[in-house]
Amino acid sequence: MQRVHLSRQRPEPWAEVGVSIRRRWLVPLAAIEWCLSWTAYVLSNWAFLEVLEYAGTFSILVVVVLYFVERPDRIKQKHYQAWQVINTAQGKGGSGGRLEALEELNRDGVSLVGVDAQGAFLMGLRLDRAPLARANFAAADLRNCHLRAADLNFATLAGANFRGCDMANANLENADLSDTDLTGADLAGANLAGANLERAELLECNLAGTRWRDIAAIKGANISQIKNAPDGFVAWAMSRGAVAAASSKLR
Repeated sequence: MQRVHLSRQRPEPWAEVGVSIRRRWLVPLAAIEWCLSWTAYVLSNWAFLEVLEYAGTFSILVVVVLYFVERPDRIKQKHYQAWQVINTAQGKGGSGGRLEALEELNRDGVSLVGVDAQGAFLMGLRLDRAPLARANFAAADLRNCHLRAADLNFATLAGANFRGCDMANANLENADLSDTDLTGADLAGANLAGANLERAELLECNLAGTRWRDIAAIKGANISQIKNAPDGFVAWAMSRGAVAAASSKLR
Protein backbone atom coordinates (compact mmCIF):
# COMPACT_ATOMS: atom_id res chain seq x y z
CA MET A 1 0.00 0.00 0.00
CA GLN A 2 1.41 3.41 -1.00
CA ARG A 3 2.06 5.73 1.91
CA VAL A 4 0.53 9.23 1.89
CA HIS A 5 2.85 10.53 4.64
CA LEU A 6 6.23 11.52 3.13
CA SER A 7 9.19 13.47 4.49
CA ARG A 8 9.65 16.73 2.55
CA GLN A 9 12.72 18.82 1.74
CA ARG A 10 13.13 22.03 3.76
CA PRO A 11 11.86 25.03 1.70
CA GLU A 12 14.28 27.82 0.74
CA PRO A 13 14.19 31.12 2.70
CA TRP A 14 11.79 33.76 1.40
CA ALA A 15 14.68 36.11 0.67
CA GLU A 16 15.97 33.69 -1.96
CA VAL A 17 12.51 32.88 -3.31
CA GLY A 18 11.50 36.57 -3.57
CA VAL A 19 14.61 37.51 -5.52
CA SER A 20 13.92 34.87 -8.16
CA ILE A 21 10.45 36.28 -8.96
CA ARG A 22 10.67 38.49 -12.08
CA ARG A 23 7.06 39.71 -12.26
CA ARG A 24 5.62 41.62 -9.34
CA TRP A 25 2.07 40.32 -9.83
CA LEU A 26 3.33 36.79 -9.11
CA VAL A 27 4.64 37.74 -5.68
CA PRO A 28 1.34 37.11 -3.77
CA LEU A 29 0.95 33.71 -5.40
CA ALA A 30 4.53 32.79 -4.66
CA ALA A 31 4.09 33.89 -1.06
CA ILE A 32 1.05 31.62 -0.65
CA GLU A 33 2.91 28.71 -2.23
CA TRP A 34 5.91 29.36 0.06
CA CYS A 35 3.71 29.37 3.18
CA LEU A 36 2.01 26.15 2.13
CA SER A 37 5.39 24.53 1.46
CA TRP A 38 6.50 25.34 4.99
CA THR A 39 3.23 24.02 6.42
CA ALA A 40 3.63 20.74 4.50
CA TYR A 41 7.25 20.52 5.61
CA VAL A 42 6.40 20.94 9.28
CA LEU A 43 3.53 18.45 9.13
CA SER A 44 5.64 15.90 7.24
CA ASN A 45 7.92 15.70 10.25
CA TRP A 46 5.09 15.42 12.75
CA ALA A 47 5.11 11.86 14.12
CA PHE A 48 1.46 12.10 15.17
CA LEU A 49 0.30 12.17 11.56
CA GLU A 50 2.40 9.15 10.73
CA VAL A 51 0.84 7.27 13.64
CA LEU A 52 -2.63 8.20 12.33
CA GLU A 53 -1.70 6.86 8.90
CA TYR A 54 -0.60 3.52 10.33
CA ALA A 55 -3.74 3.39 12.48
CA GLY A 56 -5.93 3.92 9.41
CA THR A 57 -4.15 1.15 7.51
CA PHE A 58 -4.48 -1.19 10.48
CA SER A 59 -8.20 -0.45 10.86
CA ILE A 60 -8.78 -1.43 7.22
CA LEU A 61 -6.98 -4.72 7.85
CA VAL A 62 -9.14 -5.36 10.92
CA VAL A 63 -12.33 -4.73 8.92
CA VAL A 64 -11.24 -7.17 6.19
CA VAL A 65 -10.37 -9.89 8.73
CA LEU A 66 -13.68 -9.44 10.58
CA TYR A 67 -15.59 -9.64 7.28
CA PHE A 68 -14.25 -13.15 6.60
CA VAL A 69 -14.42 -14.28 10.22
CA GLU A 70 -18.09 -13.29 10.54
CA ARG A 71 -19.12 -14.61 7.10
CA PRO A 72 -20.40 -18.00 8.41
CA ASP A 73 -22.62 -16.20 10.94
CA ARG A 74 -24.02 -13.93 8.24
CA ILE A 75 -24.86 -16.94 6.06
CA LYS A 76 -26.57 -18.69 8.98
CA GLN A 77 -28.59 -15.57 9.67
CA LYS A 78 -29.58 -15.33 6.00
CA HIS A 79 -30.73 -18.97 5.98
CA TYR A 80 -32.63 -18.50 9.24
CA GLN A 81 -34.51 -15.56 7.75
CA ALA A 82 -35.32 -17.55 4.59
CA TRP A 83 -36.74 -20.43 6.65
CA GLN A 84 -38.70 -17.95 8.75
CA VAL A 85 -40.34 -16.61 5.59
CA ILE A 86 -41.23 -20.13 4.42
CA ASN A 87 -42.56 -21.34 7.76
CA THR A 88 -44.54 -18.18 8.50
CA ALA A 89 -46.36 -18.45 5.16
CA GLN A 90 -47.39 -22.10 5.60
CA GLY A 91 -51.04 -22.70 4.76
CA LYS A 92 -51.41 -19.29 3.11
CA GLY A 93 -51.99 -18.48 -0.54
CA GLY A 94 -49.75 -16.26 -2.63
CA SER A 95 -45.98 -16.32 -2.60
CA GLY A 96 -45.26 -14.51 0.65
CA GLY A 97 -41.60 -14.33 -0.35
CA ARG A 98 -41.33 -18.12 -0.46
CA LEU A 99 -40.21 -18.28 -4.09
CA GLU A 100 -37.11 -16.16 -3.45
CA ALA A 101 -36.43 -17.87 -0.11
CA LEU A 102 -36.57 -21.37 -1.61
CA GLU A 103 -34.32 -20.43 -4.52
CA GLU A 104 -31.80 -18.78 -2.19
CA LEU A 105 -31.60 -21.83 0.09
CA ASN A 106 -31.17 -24.14 -2.89
CA ARG A 107 -28.37 -21.99 -4.35
CA ASP A 108 -26.56 -22.24 -1.03
CA GLY A 109 -26.89 -26.03 -1.02
CA VAL A 110 -29.35 -26.18 1.90
CA SER A 111 -31.53 -29.30 2.05
CA LEU A 112 -35.23 -28.65 1.37
CA VAL A 113 -36.37 -32.11 2.43
CA GLY A 114 -39.89 -31.96 3.87
CA VAL A 115 -40.48 -28.29 3.02
CA ASP A 116 -44.17 -27.30 3.18
CA ALA A 117 -45.43 -24.87 0.51
CA GLN A 118 -48.95 -26.21 0.13
CA GLY A 119 -51.20 -23.93 -1.91
CA ALA A 120 -48.44 -21.40 -2.58
CA PHE A 121 -48.12 -19.31 -5.73
CA LEU A 122 -44.67 -20.27 -7.01
CA MET A 123 -44.94 -19.71 -10.74
CA GLY A 124 -41.51 -19.83 -12.42
CA LEU A 125 -39.80 -21.32 -9.35
CA ARG A 126 -36.25 -22.57 -10.09
CA LEU A 127 -35.16 -25.50 -7.95
CA ASP A 128 -33.09 -27.61 -10.32
CA ARG A 129 -31.38 -30.53 -8.54
CA ALA A 130 -33.01 -29.56 -5.26
CA PRO A 131 -33.39 -32.19 -2.49
CA LEU A 132 -37.19 -32.08 -2.06
CA ALA A 133 -38.00 -35.55 -0.75
CA ARG A 134 -41.31 -35.62 1.17
CA ALA A 135 -41.95 -31.96 0.30
CA ASN A 136 -45.54 -30.74 0.23
CA PHE A 137 -46.57 -28.71 -2.85
CA ALA A 138 -50.20 -29.88 -2.88
CA ALA A 139 -52.49 -27.46 -4.76
CA ALA A 140 -49.54 -25.10 -5.40
CA ASP A 141 -49.25 -23.06 -8.61
CA LEU A 142 -45.92 -24.12 -10.13
CA ARG A 143 -46.52 -23.22 -13.76
CA ASN A 144 -43.34 -22.93 -15.85
CA CYS A 145 -41.20 -23.93 -12.91
CA HIS A 146 -37.79 -25.61 -13.20
CA LEU A 147 -37.39 -28.83 -11.22
CA ARG A 148 -34.88 -30.46 -13.50
CA ALA A 149 -33.21 -33.46 -11.79
CA ALA A 150 -34.87 -32.51 -8.49
CA ASP A 151 -35.43 -35.25 -5.91
CA LEU A 152 -39.18 -35.36 -5.20
CA ASN A 153 -39.23 -38.84 -3.73
CA PHE A 154 -42.45 -39.34 -1.68
CA ALA A 155 -43.41 -35.69 -2.32
CA THR A 156 -47.05 -34.61 -1.98
CA LEU A 157 -47.96 -32.85 -5.23
CA ALA A 158 -51.69 -33.62 -5.45
CA GLY A 159 -53.71 -30.98 -7.26
CA ALA A 160 -50.67 -28.86 -8.14
CA ASN A 161 -50.40 -26.94 -11.41
CA PHE A 162 -47.25 -27.99 -13.28
CA ARG A 163 -48.20 -26.65 -16.72
CA GLY A 164 -45.09 -26.15 -18.85
CA CYS A 165 -42.83 -27.25 -16.02
CA ASP A 166 -39.34 -28.64 -16.73
CA MET A 167 -39.10 -31.82 -14.65
CA ALA A 168 -36.67 -33.67 -16.90
CA ASN A 169 -34.72 -36.37 -15.04
CA ALA A 170 -36.57 -35.57 -11.82
CA ASN A 171 -36.98 -38.32 -9.25
CA LEU A 172 -40.76 -38.62 -8.70
CA GLU A 173 -40.56 -42.07 -7.18
CA ASN A 174 -43.56 -42.72 -4.89
CA ALA A 175 -44.75 -39.12 -5.34
CA ASP A 176 -48.45 -38.27 -5.15
CA LEU A 177 -49.29 -36.67 -8.50
CA SER A 178 -53.02 -37.29 -8.35
CA ASP A 179 -55.17 -34.54 -9.90
CA THR A 180 -52.08 -32.61 -11.00
CA ASP A 181 -52.04 -30.58 -14.21
CA LEU A 182 -48.93 -31.56 -16.16
CA THR A 183 -50.06 -30.14 -19.51
CA GLY A 184 -47.02 -29.52 -21.69
CA ALA A 185 -44.62 -30.50 -18.90
CA ASP A 186 -41.25 -32.09 -19.71
CA LEU A 187 -40.89 -35.42 -17.88
CA ALA A 188 -38.15 -36.78 -20.12
CA GLY A 189 -36.04 -39.25 -18.19
CA ALA A 190 -38.06 -38.78 -15.00
CA ASN A 191 -38.49 -41.66 -12.55
CA LEU A 192 -42.21 -42.37 -11.96
CA ALA A 193 -41.80 -45.69 -10.16
CA GLY A 194 -44.47 -46.00 -7.49
CA ALA A 195 -46.00 -42.61 -8.39
CA ASN A 196 -49.75 -41.99 -8.15
CA LEU A 197 -51.00 -40.35 -11.37
CA GLU A 198 -54.73 -40.83 -10.90
CA ARG A 199 -56.75 -38.16 -12.76
CA ALA A 200 -53.56 -36.32 -13.71
CA GLU A 201 -53.63 -34.14 -16.84
CA LEU A 202 -50.81 -35.37 -19.11
CA LEU A 203 -51.92 -33.60 -22.28
CA GLU A 204 -48.93 -32.95 -24.59
CA CYS A 205 -46.57 -34.07 -21.84
CA ASN A 206 -43.08 -35.18 -22.94
CA LEU A 207 -42.37 -38.72 -21.69
CA ALA A 208 -39.19 -39.47 -23.65
CA GLY A 209 -37.15 -42.03 -21.71
CA THR A 210 -39.43 -41.83 -18.68
CA ARG A 211 -39.34 -44.74 -16.21
CA TRP A 212 -43.02 -45.65 -16.18
CA ARG A 213 -43.41 -49.42 -15.82
CA ASP A 214 -43.79 -49.32 -12.03
CA ILE A 215 -46.29 -46.44 -11.86
CA ALA A 216 -48.59 -47.24 -8.91
CA ALA A 217 -51.85 -45.79 -10.30
CA ILE A 218 -52.95 -43.96 -13.45
CA LYS A 219 -56.73 -44.41 -13.49
CA GLY A 220 -58.56 -41.41 -14.92
CA ALA A 221 -55.36 -39.73 -16.14
CA ASN A 222 -55.62 -37.95 -19.50
CA ILE A 223 -52.87 -39.15 -21.83
CA SER A 224 -54.15 -37.40 -24.95
CA GLN A 225 -51.45 -36.17 -27.37
CA ILE A 226 -48.62 -37.52 -25.24
CA LYS A 227 -45.23 -36.67 -26.78
CA ASN A 228 -42.51 -39.28 -27.20
CA ALA A 229 -44.51 -41.94 -25.39
CA PRO A 230 -42.30 -44.95 -24.53
CA ASP A 231 -43.13 -48.20 -26.30
CA GLY A 232 -46.11 -49.88 -24.68
CA PHE A 233 -46.98 -46.98 -22.38
CA VAL A 234 -50.24 -45.88 -24.02
CA ALA A 235 -51.68 -49.40 -24.21
CA TRP A 236 -50.60 -50.12 -20.63
CA ALA A 237 -52.09 -46.87 -19.30
CA MET A 238 -55.40 -47.37 -21.14
CA SER A 239 -55.67 -50.87 -19.75
CA ARG A 240 -55.42 -49.41 -16.24
CA GLY A 241 -58.09 -46.77 -16.65
CA ALA A 242 -56.32 -43.84 -18.33
CA VAL A 243 -58.27 -41.87 -20.91
CA ALA A 244 -57.47 -39.92 -24.07
CA ALA A 245 -59.73 -36.89 -24.22
CA ALA A 246 -59.63 -33.14 -24.76
CA SER A 247 -58.45 -31.36 -21.61
CA SER A 248 -61.18 -30.26 -19.24
CA LYS A 249 -58.85 -28.17 -17.06
CA LEU A 250 -58.56 -24.39 -17.31
CA ARG A 251 -55.30 -22.90 -18.49
